[in-house]
Amino acid sequence: MLFTQSAPSQYLVSADDCEVLEIQLHSFKMKKKVLLMGKSGSGKTSMRSIIFANYIARDTRRLGATIDVEHSHVRFLGNLVLNLWDCGGQEAFMENYFASQRDNIFRNVEVLIYVFDVESRELEKDMHYYQSCLEAILQNSPEAKIFCLIHKMDLVQEDQRDMIFREREENLQRLSKPLDCSCFRTSIWDETLYKAWSSIVYMLIPNVKELECSLKNFADIIDADEVLLFERATFLVISHTERRPHRDPHRFEKVSNIIKQFKLSCSKLAAQFQSMEVRNSNFAAFIDVFTSNTYVMVVTSDSTIPSAATLMNMKNARKHFEKLEKLSETTNTLSAR
Repeated sequence: MLFTQSAPSQYLVSADDCEVLEIQLHSFKMKKKVLLMGKSGSGKTSMRSIIFANYIARDTRRLGATIDVEHSHVRFLGNLVLNLWDCGGQEAFMENYFASQRDNIFRNVEVLIYVFDVESRELEKDMHYYQSCLEAILQNSPEAKIFCLIHKMDLVQEDQRDMIFREREENLQRLSKPLDCSCFRTSIWDETLYKAWSSIVYMLIPNVKELECSLKNFADIIDADEVLLFERATFLVISHTERRPHRDPHRFEKVSNIIKQFKLSCSKLAAQFQSMEVRNSNFAAFIDVFTSNTYVMVVTSDSTIPSAATLMNMKNARKHFEKLEKLSETTNTLSAR
């Protein structure tokens, strides 16, 4: 069966409206302010460089300490722009953030990401600075989402990781009240970094529920086991649907990590990654460019479905998802006016 689906009629606009909105979409960017904070040396800039600047883990060793605040604007899914504030963690800077720069730093924040070095010998001081951040957030951006990353977990003995993470998570959630805090264990050397950042970015994506609904319909129509949608530049998983259970709950982040590294290898050879098909006796997986901002992965265990049929269905679905992205951009432009 081939995938065909048109946009809902309630979203249809006139040709004149389309022309006006097209002009607005080129000039309008929906910015989301994201604070990245934590003690100096905790690994903030390394993880930012891996996710958004295409560094590989071993190359982050040459990165220097962040001085004061480094601003970067990361275009993400069309008109969504992450306004990322990487805040240096030296004591002098931290004290300044809570005093003379308090309003500037903590106003209009959508997300606070606080990074803790799991091997820090100054845990009490780390917690003090974290609580100072929470107080400033409550005062200036009470609706902000809070994420804590327990970082460098690769340095902890494997049999101790679960216990240490649970202890830190319970302590942080208690200290964060009345705000809610989501905690992740992370390392630049494995897929945990992608899991954490995918979860963070997911809550910033507009109309993500409509996107998931369309993915589910697409998977049902083509009889796929699961379908994943990746952001094109970072290869973070931004949406997925699963029709058959899978035993590995970390497979999405592993795929992100593997394909991102493969893309970087291609670029070093002056080659452009476009698509990939992996097939064995149990399943077939197809990865291809989908919209201007995404890649898609389709996994199927039905060996009777020809590759050509799956690839054609992916091509046919592309127009619908491109329309969905444009509708999302239009909705956000109108709501921001």
